[in-house]
Amino acid sequence: MGNVDRIRKAVAAVKADRPAYEEVLDFYEKLFLAQETAKEQVQLEPIQISEELLSIKRKEELPLISREDFAVDIETSETLLREICRVAMETNEVLAGAGTRVTGALDKGTLEASVLFSKVLSADENYLAEGAQKLGIDKKILALLVYSSIRPSLSICAEQLATYFDKDAVWKRGYCPICGSPPALSILKDEGERSLACSFCDHEWQARRIYCPFCDNEDQKTLHYFFSEEEKDYRVDVCDACKKYLKTVDTRKIEHPIYTLVEQISTLHLDMLAQEQGLESGSPLWLRI
Repeated sequence: MGNVDRIRKAVAAVKADRPAYEEVLDFYEKLFLAQETAKEQVQLEPIQISEELLSIKRKEELPLISREDFAVDIETSETLLREICRVAMETNEVLAGAGTRVTGALDKGTLEASVLFSKVLSADENYLAEGAQKLGIDKKILALLVYSSIRPSLSICAEQLATYFDKDAVWKRGYCPICGSPPALSILKDEGERSLACSFCDHEWQARRIYCPFCDNEDQKTLHYFFSEEEKDYRVDVCDACKKYLKTVDTRKIEHPIYTLVEQISTLHLDMLAQEQGLESGSPLWLRI
């Protein structure tokens, strides 16, 4: 099943099960579909890793690249940024004003897309905060729009770099083996094996079954989870050692196709429950609005 069908079926299933998410998913479905269209147009030369550097990375269990090392198709990403702004203006009251102002700034030349992309890659929060203030919008919304525009490029880079790994091997570290970012979601599969999905580049890797990826805690006495009786296929893994949490999707209990970003969006109520308990997300929620 292709990602376009996967997105549509996942969104339809979630809307049927959780009507409260219908409005927000109206926007995100269009965003995800636009990203899939853009991904087909992205043209990037694969990032090359020398055998010598690869050997060092493997030995030291280091990520292959840093976030700022990702290649981005600037032209395709700017076109997508404008499309996402258009979708925001048409479908989302929270984002409509931001979409209008970002598009206007791009047209006037007071915002340069390539600079925005590089600042998200380098996690330059000061630049994003200053830019958002000048536009009169929230910094998180600006980050969302810009990150969402480069995501197809990030995903393709990650797919290219993943060829350096054995996809069935367990990566023992809690950060992404591609870019070093923390996981956004934990996924349980057929035989109970666990994988983690990167919060930045979308790479999914095989992980240890019981441990906290944020502090490496393996003490089962301080690792636990909670879930809702109405949603036993979703749970929140909690680490008492670092007070962080990670949402988990149990695919053995879910009938609809899994698209990890739809699962992240449609479980924001679990983030709220966790934070009400004084827990902190271990990863940045790029998609939250």
